[in-house]
Amino acid sequence: MNGTPGDEDDLGDVIPFRSSEGRSSEGRASESSPGEGRPGEDQPGEAGESRPGEVRSSDGRSSDGRSPDGWWPESGSRAGAGEEARPPAPGQAGEPGQPEPGQAAADAEVIPLPGSRRRAVRKVGLLSAGLLAGVLALGGGAIAVLKPYLSPDDFDGPGSGAVTVRIAPGSSAHAIGSALADAGVVASARSFVNVTEDRAVSDRLRPGHYRLRKGMAAGAALDLLLSPAARIVRRVTVPEGMRLTEVLDRLSKQAGLSLQALKGVDKALVGLPEYADGLEGFLFPATYEIEPGDTAVDVLAAMAERFAAAARHVGLEEQAPRVNLTPLQIVTLASLIQAEGGTDADYPKISRVIYNRLAKDMPLEIDSTVLYAQNRRTLKVTERDTKVNSPYNTYRHKGLPPGPIANPGEKALMAALNPAEGDWRWFVTTDPAHRITKFTSKESEFVRYREELNKNLGAS
Repeated sequence: MNGTPGDEDDLGDVIPFRSSEGRSSEGRASESSPGEGRPGEDQPGEAGESRPGEVRSSDGRSSDGRSPDGWWPESGSRAGAGEEARPPAPGQAGEPGQPEPGQAAADAEVIPLPGSRRRAVRKVGLLSAGLLAGVLALGGGAIAVLKPYLSPDDFDGPGSGAVTVRIAPGSSAHAIGSALADAGVVASARSFVNVTEDRAVSDRLRPGHYRLRKGMAAGAALDLLLSPAARIVRRVTVPEGMRLTEVLDRLSKQAGLSLQALKGVDKALVGLPEYADGLEGFLFPATYEIEPGDTAVDVLAAMAERFAAAARHVGLEEQAPRVNLTPLQIVTLASLIQAEGGTDADYPKISRVIYNRLAKDMPLEIDSTVLYAQNRRTLKVTERDTKVNSPYNTYRHKGLPPGPIANPGEKALMAALNPAEGDWRWFVTTDPAHRITKFTSKESEFVRYREELNKNLGAS
């Protein structure tokens, strides 16, 4: 009875999250709203990250357009599992992209550059003759008050240089415009607000880090804020069934986080359920968006929060007593189901086999538990492997192992709470390449299925 982490293609949700005040209830992950994150406090950034008030100029960028900290602007299409989003093609950097539906924006934190050469300023918005006459009649004081609203300053053209702007959830168009103006991206906050209102796109401004330019026309700046090409983000996909050590290694390599920092995170800061003994089993498999400034705590906390959302969705804590297990045992059972693989339709059947063997006080004899004890991945389990001295070895010890052996997805959690009906006591994935699993209540058939597996693996 073998298994490997689930295919990455099975993961459908993308979980964006923000460090510090960038996380909000709008950003918390849930099944119906994959983009949700977890509230948290500011955490120290990694070396090389942008900070409020820090200067980043075009001189600090490499010839290929990459920023000094190695982050690429987000491309218009989804990056592959764990891959960084790539910059626009040469000659297209910063070109306006198609608007993408997004979440409400929030307080913008601008990371300005040194002052660059000033651009010619033009006036946008013309007064009609009648309105102008009316304003003139009110006197110079009224003109001074109304002028920024009726004819705000604006730059011409696409701008130049590089400015990294951070937008946190909840910002109004005016707050974003003010931040852009302070950074020299647009000539005035009002010019940005006007173009945003004219296009009625305030609800499509998403939180995140964006690479913009100094001296941009307000419309050009808005185009980039609505374009995935300007957003700086890394995406990391964590497949179902990955072990804790594998998850941390992937995050370190693909998110640019320190492996030491990931391993050293204080579990109390992650927001684990009260019944969790550690991180194993509670780092939910999904695709996560990681931005500059996100720390190891931020990432692990977002994964734990996504687990909590899935647990609420399946009613884990409420339903566990119905099957006479604790919530931790349900997660442990789900991790066995996930680690054994097969298809989604097999999960409830695998669950039933485990319940049947528990009920008959039979050892579970699940291969993935002895492999977990040895920190190995293979489909070929020998008799010697089954004798490893570990509490996770379900050949030597009856009952469930002391904790999860992998990080299960929602379907495995659901199967752990809702086993199929049947009298099966054995199962064998006879054809791993095609994910074919066979179930039986007869030991003689089980032996035959094992021989079929060995033949497919070339072991006999």
